[in-house]
Amino acid sequence: MIPKVFQEVIDLGDGRSITIETGKLAKQADGSVVVRMGDAMLLATAVSARTSNPGVDFLPLTVDYREKFAAAGRFPGGFFKREARPSDSEVLTMRLVDRVLRPLFPDDYHAETQVMIQLMSHDENVMPDALAGLAASAALAVSDIPFYNLISEVRVARIDGKFVINPSREELAQSDIDMMIGASMDSVAMVEGEMKEISEAEMVEAIKFAHEAIKIQIQAQERLRAAIGSPAYREYEGEKEDEAIYKKVKAAAYDKCYAIAQEASGKSERGEKFAAVKEEVKALFTEEELAENGDLVGKYFYKTNKEAVRNVILEKGLRLDGRKTTEIRPIWCETDYLPSVHGSSLFTRGETQALATVTLGTSREANQIDSPSEQGEEKFYLHYNFPPFSTGEAKPLRGTSRREVGHGNLAQRALKNMIPADCPYTIRIVSEVLESNGSSSMATVCAGTMALMDAGVQMVKPVSGIAMGLITDGEKFAVLSDILGDEDHLGDMDFKVTGTADGITACQMDIKIDGLRYDIMEQALGQARDGRMHILGKLTETIATPRAEVKPKAPKIITRTIPGAFIGALIGPGGKVIQELQKATGTTIVINEVDEQGVVEILGTNPDGIAAVLAKIDSIIFKPVMGEAYEVKVIKMLDFGAVVEYTQAPGNEVLLHVSELAWERTENVTDVVNMGDVFMVKYLGVDPKTRKEKVSRKALLPRPPREERPIEKKDNPQG
Repeated sequence: MIPKVFQEVIDLGDGRSITIETGKLAKQADGSVVVRMGDAMLLATAVSARTSNPGVDFLPLTVDYREKFAAAGRFPGGFFKREARPSDSEVLTMRLVDRVLRPLFPDDYHAETQVMIQLMSHDENVMPDALAGLAASAALAVSDIPFYNLISEVRVARIDGKFVINPSREELAQSDIDMMIGASMDSVAMVEGEMKEISEAEMVEAIKFAHEAIKIQIQAQERLRAAIGSPAYREYEGEKEDEAIYKKVKAAAYDKCYAIAQEASGKSERGEKFAAVKEEVKALFTEEELAENGDLVGKYFYKTNKEAVRNVILEKGLRLDGRKTTEIRPIWCETDYLPSVHGSSLFTRGETQALATVTLGTSREANQIDSPSEQGEEKFYLHYNFPPFSTGEAKPLRGTSRREVGHGNLAQRALKNMIPADCPYTIRIVSEVLESNGSSSMATVCAGTMALMDAGVQMVKPVSGIAMGLITDGEKFAVLSDILGDEDHLGDMDFKVTGTADGITACQMDIKIDGLRYDIMEQALGQARDGRMHILGKLTETIATPRAEVKPKAPKIITRTIPGAFIGALIGPGGKVIQELQKATGTTIVINEVDEQGVVEILGTNPDGIAAVLAKIDSIIFKPVMGEAYEVKVIKMLDFGAVVEYTQAPGNEVLLHVSELAWERTENVTDVVNMGDVFMVKYLGVDPKTRKEKVSRKALLPRPPREERPIEKKDNPQG
C-alpha cells in the first residue's frame, strides 16, 4: 500500500526552505520524520518505552546523532570500512539536542526514551547539525510521547553586519558570530557558540533574531502534528507521591538545611552536615516505612534541601560559601610549573583547579577532521580531562565522556580566535582538572591562556571565563557570579561566558526553567563581564605578556617557501636527502605543497641544526644568474679542469674547465689553482653543446694585449 505522506515547508525568507515530512519512512517508530534542506536529508526517529523501570527516578533519555559516509558519497576511512564510534563533532551535536530536549519532558516521566538522528544525504552548502534539533522535536511532535513543549534549534551568523539563519560553511567563514540557539515558543533554552569579541548587547540581539526563526519552525511542527490528526499523548504512570511523608520530611529538615546553607562552609564540610540531617530525618521512620517509602524520603529531603538553599540566596543574598551574589572566589595562579613541557600553568579558583599544558609541533601534528560533512584539519586544539579524583570519587574509567568532549570544545572555541593567524605552530592544549567545585571549563580557559603565554605563543589578547547562575521563584531572582557545583545543580541557569577585555569570544548557556526574561539575561551578561574582567586581572598579574621566545626545551619553528620544482630535490630519491638531513641536524622537516610552492617547516631545539637545514635548502634552490660573479671553492682536481662549489651554496657544484682558468694557455690545472683555493668566477649559463653549466675564472681577469706581429707579404707568381 502506498503510504500517505504529510509535509510542511518552512520558508527561510531568502529563497531557501526546509521541509518536514512524515509517513514514508520508519513507521514502526513512535515518531519519525525526514527533514530536508537543499540536498541535505536527515531521518529522525523517537521511541519511548511504555513503562518505566522500577526504581528509576530520572529520565533515561538517549540522543544519538550520526553522519553516514554514504550520505556524501564517501567511504569510511581506516582499515574497517564501517562507521564505528561517534566523532567529536557528532557527540557535540548530540549534546546540543539533548540539552534542549531533556528539561522539557515532564518531571515525572521516567520511561526509557531514545531519539536517533542520522544524516542520509549531504549537501556541501548545508551544515546538518543546525537541523538536528528541529528533526528531533518534529519526530516527537508526530508521536504520542508526552513531549508537550516543542522546540527547534538554528545556527545564527552575522556577515557584514547582517544576521543569517543556518549559513553554509563558506558563509560561516566570513562571519564574526557562530551561535547555536535552542528554544521553545516561549523561551530560550540553550545557547552555545563562538564570537570574535562581540558586545553583550550584540549577543542578545543575535539570540532574539534566532528565536524569531525558531518560532516559525515550531509552528510548522504544530501544523504537521495537526495534519496527522493530533495524536493523543500516551498515559503514563507518574512518580509515587505521599503528601504526608513530604510534610514530615520538610518539617524535620527545612530549618536545619536553611541554617547550614547560611553558615558559609566548604564543600566537604557542608556535604557531611547535610548528610547528617538526612540521617536524622530517616531515623524518624521505622525500618518497615523506609523499606516501603525510602525512595520518597530521599526525594523529599533533596527537594527540601534545594528549597532551603535557594531561599537563603533569595531572602538573604547569602551563598553556600558565604559570598555575595557578585563575589568571585579567591584565585591563585602559577606559570612554568612543569619543567619539561613547552608551556604550563596552574589556575585555582576556590575549590576548582586546572593544570594546563601546551605542546608545540609542525603541521604534521594537526588534528585531522574526516567526517561526511567536513574534511580539514585543526592547527589549534584543546583536550579536557575530568578524572574522578577531582571530585573525591572513585569511579570506573570508561574513555572520554560526552561531557569532556563538550567542555573541551567550549574552551577551545574560547581561545582559538586569539591565536595569531601567522602562528607557524600546531598547538595542543591539555587541561587536567585536578579539583572541581563549579566551572572547571572556565578554569580551563584561564589556565589555557596562561599556558599559551608561558609557551611563547604571541596571543592577540588574553582570555578569561566565568560561569554564572540564576535562582528565581518567578518574581524575585538572584544572578550568581562564579557558581559552585551545588549552585549549578540547585539553580535555574548555567551560563558560561568567555572573552577578552574587548568582547565575548564564546558562550554556553543552559536554562532549566521556562520563560527566562531577556532583562535577566542582560543583567547576567553585564555581571559576567565584571567578573570576567576581575579574573582577567588575576591572570595578567601572573603573566602580563607572552614570553618573547619559546623555552629552551621547546622547539623553534622556521618556515621557508621554495619553488615547487625543488621539492623533489629536497626530499631526495626515496626520501634519502630529507631523512639524512633530519638525522644529521636533529630537526623535524615537513614539506607541504601549496599553490605549486613548497612550504618547508623546520622544527628543532638546536639553532645550529636549524641553520644547517636552511643552508642545505639555500644550496638546493640556489640558481646562479647569467653574467653574475660568484665566489667558489675548489673541491676536486681533474686533468681537464677543477670541480668547484659555490661558497654561498655548499654542495652546489660546477666544472671549471681548464680552458676557462686563465687567458694564457694552461698545460696543468695545478699551475693555476689547487685544492681548497677560493676565488671568483663568472657564470656563463648553459653551454648549448654540452648542455652543462659553464663558469669562467678568466672572464673576470684583465685580458692581456695581443702581440703585434709583422704581416708577411706573399710573392706574386705573376710578377
